Amino acid sequence: MNIPLSNRLKACCELVRQGDRVADIGCDHGYLGIHLLRENIAASVIAADINEGPLQSAIQNAGKFGVKDRMTFYLSDGVNSIPKDFDTLVCAGMGADTMISILESAPWLKNAKYRLILQCQSRRPALRKYLYEQGFCIRKETLAKDGRFIYPITEVIYTPSPALSPAQYHITPALLKSGSELLPAFYQMVVDGLVVSVKGLSRTGGEKYEQYKAVLQELKELEERIYGNRC
Repeated sequence: MNIPLSNRLKACCELVRQGDRVADIGCDHGYLGIHLLRENIAASVIAADINEGPLQSAIQNAGKFGVKDRMTFYLSDGVNSIPKDFDTLVCAGMGADTMISILESAPWLKNAKYRLILQCQSRRPALRKYLYEQGFCIRKETLAKDGRFIYPITEVIYTPSPALSPAQYHITPALLKSGSELLPAFYQMVVDGLVVSVKGLSRTGGEKYEQYKAVLQELKELEERIYGNRC
């Protein structure tokens, strides 16, 4: 029986280390944790969700796929009601504001013993900026495509590092190093979005217009390097 796992969740799973104890926050149907256990990647999985319905679905699916004995289930707002005995935290399918709220409520995650695997749906530059301001560092970043959408998946550790430039919060050094074949398409998507923003802001000008224009210019200087990754 196959687990219906999306490409973006598969990419999250690929960043989990062998033998990790995993906390899946916002577990929804539970398929990520189930896959990690069925493939003998994770040693155990904490599955948590803020809503009772998805959590019950995860419990049922864990039983159906025969891994319920290696999963524990928590009705929890972020990490507020789960134990702290895990190695890797996965948050997938949430927006930046939700992820920032989860991290804000758990300062104990600022610890080198934890790794964070984040798949953010919106306002990714804001999340990356927040991470660096809080002493986290992006160690690895890759891309996954589901349908017509391309999603970055980010591995984060707590180790204070120099801040990135404004443009690097859009396309990180880790993403440039990834070698992903999806990078040119993702880069173009980011640039196209900034072009629209700059055009809209040009009518009134101001600080935000100048900031976006500078970011766009810095990103365009990466074009040869980005498209060179196709070779």
